[in-house]
Amino acid sequence: MGQEPRTLPPSPNWYCSRCSDAVPGGLFGFAARTSVFLVRVGPGADVIPGTSPFRVIGELVGHTERVSGFTFCHHPGQYNLCATSSDDGTVKIWDVETKTVVTEHALHQHTISALHWSPLVKDLLVSGDEKGVVFCYWLNRNDSQHLFIEPRTIFCLTCSPHHEDLVAIGYKDGIVVIIDISKKGEVIHRLRGHDDEIHSIAWCPLPGEDCLFTNQEENSEELEIPNGKVIAQTPVKKGCYLATGSKDQTIRIWSCSRGRVVMTLKLPFLKRRGGSIDPTVKERLWLTLHWPKGQPTQLVSSCFGGELLLWDLTQSWRRKYTLFSASSEGQNHSRIVFNLCPLQTEDDKQLLLSTSMDRDVKCWDMATLECCWTLPSLGGFAYSLAFSPVDTGCLAIGAGDGMIRIWNTFSIKNNYDVKIFWQGVKSKVTALCWHPTKEGCLAFGTDDGKVGLYDTYSNKPPQISSTYHKKTVYSLAWGPPVPSMAPGGEGDRPSLTLYSCGGEGIVLQHNPWKLSGEAFDINKLIRDTNSIKYKLPVHTEISWKADGKIMALGNEDGSIEIFKVPNLKLICTIQQHHKLVNTISWHHEYGSQPELSYLMASGSNNAVIYVHNLQTVIESNPESPVTITEPYRTLSGHTAKITSLAWSPHHDGRLISASYDGTAQVWDTLQEEPLCNFRGHRGRLLCIAWSPLDPDCIYSGADDFCVYKWLTSMQEHSRPPQGKKSTELEKKRLSQPKPKPKKKKKPTLRGPVKQELCNGNEEESVKESSGPVENGVSDQETEEEAREPELPCGVTSAEPVICTPASLGFDKSKVTINNKVTLLKKEAPKEKPEALIKKRKARSMLPLSTSLDHRSKEELHQDCLVLATAKHSRAEPKEDVSADLEERFHLGLFTDRATLYRMIEVEGKGHLENGHPELFHQLMLWKGDLKGVLQTAAERGELTDHLVAMAPVAGYHVWVWAVEAFAKQLCFQDQYVKAASHLLSIHKVYDAVELLKANHFYREAIAIAKARLRPEDPILKDLYLSWGAILEKDGHYALAAKCYLGGTSAYDAAKVLAKKGDVASLRTAAELASIVGENELSATLALRCAQELLLARNWVGAQEALQLHESLKGQRLVFCLLELLSKHLEEKQLSEGKSSSSSYNAWPAGSERPFVERVTAVWKSAFSLDSPEQSQAAFQQLQDIKYPSATSNTPSKQLLLHICHDLTLAVLSQQVASWDAAVEGLLRAVIRSYNSGNFTIMQEVHSAFLPEGCDHLRDKLGGHQSPTTPAFKSLEAFFIYGRLYEFWWSLSGPCPKSSIWVRAAHRRTTSVEQSQQLDNVSPEETDPKASQPEPSRNLELDVTLTEEGEQMLNACKELLSEKHAGFQNAQRTIAEVQDTLAEMIRQHQKSQLCKATANGPDKNEPEQKAEQSLSSPQNQCKEEKNEPVSLPELTKRITEANERIAKFPESTKTWPFPDVLECCLVLLHIGSQYSGFVTQEMQQQAQELLQKYGSTKVYKRHYQTLCT
Repeated sequence: MGQEPRTLPPSPNWYCSRCSDAVPGGLFGFAARTSVFLVRVGPGADVIPGTSPFRVIGELVGHTERVSGFTFCHHPGQYNLCATSSDDGTVKIWDVETKTVVTEHALHQHTISALHWSPLVKDLLVSGDEKGVVFCYWLNRNDSQHLFIEPRTIFCLTCSPHHEDLVAIGYKDGIVVIIDISKKGEVIHRLRGHDDEIHSIAWCPLPGEDCLFTNQEENSEELEIPNGKVIAQTPVKKGCYLATGSKDQTIRIWSCSRGRVVMTLKLPFLKRRGGSIDPTVKERLWLTLHWPKGQPTQLVSSCFGGELLLWDLTQSWRRKYTLFSASSEGQNHSRIVFNLCPLQTEDDKQLLLSTSMDRDVKCWDMATLECCWTLPSLGGFAYSLAFSPVDTGCLAIGAGDGMIRIWNTFSIKNNYDVKIFWQGVKSKVTALCWHPTKEGCLAFGTDDGKVGLYDTYSNKPPQISSTYHKKTVYSLAWGPPVPSMAPGGEGDRPSLTLYSCGGEGIVLQHNPWKLSGEAFDINKLIRDTNSIKYKLPVHTEISWKADGKIMALGNEDGSIEIFKVPNLKLICTIQQHHKLVNTISWHHEYGSQPELSYLMASGSNNAVIYVHNLQTVIESNPESPVTITEPYRTLSGHTAKITSLAWSPHHDGRLISASYDGTAQVWDTLQEEPLCNFRGHRGRLLCIAWSPLDPDCIYSGADDFCVYKWLTSMQEHSRPPQGKKSTELEKKRLSQPKPKPKKKKKPTLRGPVKQELCNGNEEESVKESSGPVENGVSDQETEEEAREPELPCGVTSAEPVICTPASLGFDKSKVTINNKVTLLKKEAPKEKPEALIKKRKARSMLPLSTSLDHRSKEELHQDCLVLATAKHSRAEPKEDVSADLEERFHLGLFTDRATLYRMIEVEGKGHLENGHPELFHQLMLWKGDLKGVLQTAAERGELTDHLVAMAPVAGYHVWVWAVEAFAKQLCFQDQYVKAASHLLSIHKVYDAVELLKANHFYREAIAIAKARLRPEDPILKDLYLSWGAILEKDGHYALAAKCYLGGTSAYDAAKVLAKKGDVASLRTAAELASIVGENELSATLALRCAQELLLARNWVGAQEALQLHESLKGQRLVFCLLELLSKHLEEKQLSEGKSSSSSYNAWPAGSERPFVERVTAVWKSAFSLDSPEQSQAAFQQLQDIKYPSATSNTPSKQLLLHICHDLTLAVLSQQVASWDAAVEGLLRAVIRSYNSGNFTIMQEVHSAFLPEGCDHLRDKLGGHQSPTTPAFKSLEAFFIYGRLYEFWWSLSGPCPKSSIWVRAAHRRTTSVEQSQQLDNVSPEETDPKASQPEPSRNLELDVTLTEEGEQMLNACKELLSEKHAGFQNAQRTIAEVQDTLAEMIRQHQKSQLCKATANGPDKNEPEQKAEQSLSSPQNQCKEEKNEPVSLPELTKRITEANERIAKFPESTKTWPFPDVLECCLVLLHIGSQYSGFVTQEMQQQAQELLQKYGSTKVYKRHYQTLCT
């Protein structure tokens, strides 16, 4: 099990000629999105022996857009330098050791497409762009040279390893040129032969042309004359070979001395194993090359489907090659390979690294041609992480690239043992959930609403549920079946079914045995079981408690509902978040404290995490649902929405949270304490998972395309960043690529956005089922790897083609501008003078007939003869006459009706052909064929108001049909309101309303429905509710509330008004709920409103809000007491700061009276609380409200409210003479202040409510056998504890003054007495102040006890309770053992990590340190110093302590007591400084208690200090 951090990085960028490189010594880098990831390979990776020898060691962050090129400096001594080019237009030079930019330039005006660091000139960088411009940049002298060789798109360039001035450049159209940069880019050779993109250029590693045996015929040819002229004295007279790989499926070897091809290698069509991709598709090919150093007769190339070939170049007529990894099945890449780069490790192994479209980085051993290791990567957001509960260590990762990865995180040999599943997914994987008991059964959900089941142990495609969600699947959960499935016996149902929650707010139950059947919407069961009439909230999260008996649903309005099986009875609603709930997590059940399994943590779109303890509610099983408005614990610190939560399976109450603020935070929830903060991601965190075997290890995924494994013990920070740090983290996150706008309509997201999910995969992934999905570019993820330069002249490609932003934007803008110019010219003709404007002549209805009557005289005479013959032949006209009449159709005007119809038909066709349908319609009307006119117009979409108005002439049915057809036509023209009006004319009210509703014209639809339908018609209510839901989603809460009121859903109206959460909205919502009789909701909202006002210290407004509901009278009393206490504290200047903005009620002050009397007087005057019955009723209202215990992290305002709640119960109990309850209320308030560490508040509670001590309560309680006696003893002990500290502090100053406890007087002493006195006090007390006058050295304070002081110290006997000392000692023992165990685990993990990474003689040092740290910190005990505690010893201690605790009575466990040993130490300290103050008997008793129960380190240390 590896104990070092790991990174699953983003995928290397696609379609770049050089975006990965490596240098000797084992450093490899590849460009991924906007950054470069660095990988240490070989012995220097410092990995655990036996695992893959590589490690991701860092990232170069600085570019704002895709990195298109990456190259190392290959000069010894400068291996730490590298360069990157980016679509942001810059070339940056980096130092990989510091991961910072050394320098940069932005010389290019167009997208940079190629980059190379010269292998001979150590400070020369050559780069080329899409417009053909080449820049040479000399780093040391900060100088550059601009070269423009060809006006073509550069695809790749490579500097010669043999001549410092030669650079080979490959272009998009297949041309290759060799230039001399010393001669201003003069072309040495123009190599023609390829007819498509040049993907790669490789120079032969050896100079000269003797290393290859080429064809004699080729050698015998005469010297080539490049460019039509002989170039004398070229630098390549000795020659060198050059290899080029092209998209035309060929590799060509060129002779640089002759400028011609000497060998052509045609790629073979290999039968791909494990896939089926058509090799004839040219666009699928990327041909990259590597010419191995020192092996001129061998050449490595990529092939069609991801294979790598080693070509033998010894014989040109025999195309011989060897396939990499020929013996091992499945080791090759499954998609095309983009880059190859060699690497020599520290132990002199020759490796080759390849990057591919299959998102793997593979390392090959050049000696064996076998794959050494594979580094998988992510091509999308990491949306979901889930560890298998059965196959421990198997981590499922759902990503935005349409693939599910199963990572065996505990593989011993392979740190990145990842298996990929892509079949049947085809879209972003947004949710994952393993079956709790069935091995290999993984449920997944996608952003297109699909839910499926994968068997990860087989190669079968997944089962897909036939029921899709309308929107993104946000969460999945396995739980017991609820009564919803098809009828059948119990045996027909699976023990667990799959629940899915989608973005449309619906939770579906799927039967895993029959996914083809219809899934069940559990809202139906919830509505029936709980008799709910109002609109159910939009669900956004589902989570089942581990025992399968309780289900929690999170909602868009921030509420969480708790349901009980089997019928999903609603037992509780939590109104806490008030914003969309993103995640809910139940605590595990197998910790040392079983009651913690009732803890439920939740996170929402606000940055606060709430933890609720639902034990009381679940166990009590209330008849009607309970509403909870107070959390058990509040975890504040994040600055953005919470996306994921996970409880540690190794600890009790430890939680990890993921947030949009870019960090993950570990919390101790029981103490509300942040423990450690991880800031390694560059994006917003989306998911989190705790390792099931390693308590120190956590996995997190984010929208930076990364999954990180990190260790809590290695984090520097303990809490999320605030202020400046938060801003820096935000800048770091914003350096990620920004989403590029697309023409596609963006999908509707979950409410105000849950996880920024979106649609948009590569086109190929949808069409093609033979390969995995790749997200080349998506709407918001900007997964920009799938970039191929734009094809000219509209040529399309089967590979997804994404234009570069610059060229795309330029072309688009150009077209748009031209269009605008043209339109302007058309729309702005020159005005003519009025005299020149003539009235336009009406168009003729019969133009063809008219033109035929204006022919030559001969034709007209012939017309007369034909007409006469036709008119006067008594019998049927002869055939020739009929033919003449058909030809001369215009004579129909003078013959019979049939011929006239023929004329009208011909004229009509002419009108249609000339684009005048209205004239055709008029002719048809003349003919009387109105129905035909209407049919023709409807078919052609040319109906008009005029035609429809005349339709009744043809009959009622024709008119109705015409109106319906016209309405459809208007809908196509987006004239929905007009279409609805026409439907109303034929009394189709429902159709009109439905049409308007479907097109979101709700206001118009409601107006029509209200005017034309019966008031009780259900369509009206449906309209109101549908419109209300849309308005609510868009944030128009007030109008949505009106809709819900109109739809008689007043409950929903109140809830939607309260969604905004501000004071005005809450108050209005509470008033509305009160008016409509929703009293419980009204009370909840009014209380929320009052709490908001309380935060603003608006006491008057808070009381007015609580006045809205009678059931809140008890809360009014609490707020009144809180106001009086706050005012009291402000007057004594004890609160955090006197707030000038406080708005107090004008209640009678009476500050001279005791505090409790002032409270009861105000209650009587302001709330008419003057009878025991009223006090009892208020007590009953308040006693059901339970607040969680306080911690040192509880906010002060919340703490005061909870204390005042307890004090109110105490005062009300006094009013009805229920002294038992009064004592318990007072004790709870004191314990809250004690647990929170707020001593000042505790003392104020004592002074205000127990001004004379506890004696009067003892008298009221009566005998010692009262059930409340233990509570009273605890209260009295806390009172004495507070006074003891006040007494001690009054003596602790440099000059104790007279007080109610002591009298202080000065007296002179002799020098001997003075020295003896000084020996008995601590150095702090002997240190005089600098300003003290000289004579005071001869004075000593004479401090004597007053009567009150003596009484107080005598009362301290009550604090020295041996029973409580024993109980507290057992508790401390358990806590200390748990801390020791945790520390042992941490130290063991650290030592394991140090063992793996340590070198040299100090290898065992971490172990020694670990052992030392487990011993006593002060090293004062020999046993502790030399003998670290063993695990069996710790187990024995904790067992004995638990046994001791079990023997104590329940009253001791129920009511806390001040720390007895702490009180012993204080008394002994006082006794050591002022003899006679503490009696010898009491000191003896304190020492005995410390010796007996002070076994823990802290008390031993302090006790030894006092003794010495």
